Amino acid sequence: MIITIDGPAAAGKGTLAKRLAEKYHLAYFDTGMVYRAVGLKLLIAGISPDDAEAAEKAARELSFIEMHKLSERPEFRSAAGGQAASKVAALPKVREILLKMQQDFAVSPKSPTGESMSGAVYDGRDTGTVVCPHADIKFFITASPEVRAMRRHKEYLQKGLVSDFEDVLAQTKERDQRDSSRAAAPLKPAEDAVIIDTSGMDIATVFAEACRIIDAKLFA
Repeated sequence: MIITIDGPAAAGKGTLAKRLAEKYHLAYFDTGMVYRAVGLKLLIAGISPDDAEAAEKAARELSFIEMHKLSERPEFRSAAGGQAASKVAALPKVREILLKMQQDFAVSPKSPTGESMSGAVYDGRDTGTVVCPHADIKFFITASPEVRAMRRHKEYLQKGLVSDFEDVLAQTKERDQRDSSRAAAPLKPAEDAVIIDTSGMDIATVFAEACRIIDAKLFA
């Protein structure tokens, strides 16, 4: 079974995806990690994420092992890391290079220890429309920009990072505009996706609703 969870930044995709993967014993793939890894590689090297040629080279050379090592760095989930990820994700050639990596995982999903799994939960943008358009179940998780910015702001503070809410809100709106208007795979729900607005919901409520939908599909 393949489940995709699309949506904008800080809508609650990751938390929901991890809980669903654990409950249904599925592999978990955070597709945003591949773009964050490429973006961070460029930042570490002092190269602008807008440098298409350098971004393509970094994408071609990226391995899963390197990706997970990069994810352990504190700046991997920082605001700057997110902006860099969004910029390289807008480059068609970079998306093409990394798309195969993501699609291959659906054919042979594995746990972090290499154990073969019966399916996977994909967490990230475009997973239901581009990465796995034939997924069994698709969710589009969203929330207002203000709610998402506050979630991200609190996350940064909890990690000990300097953060200003107004700056995070501005970055959130800028990223939404870029992601929704990009020529290559603009962010939007798949036609057959279940849309859940989490603005006024806690994770327990969102999780319960997602499980209800999945169980209805499994036991139909």
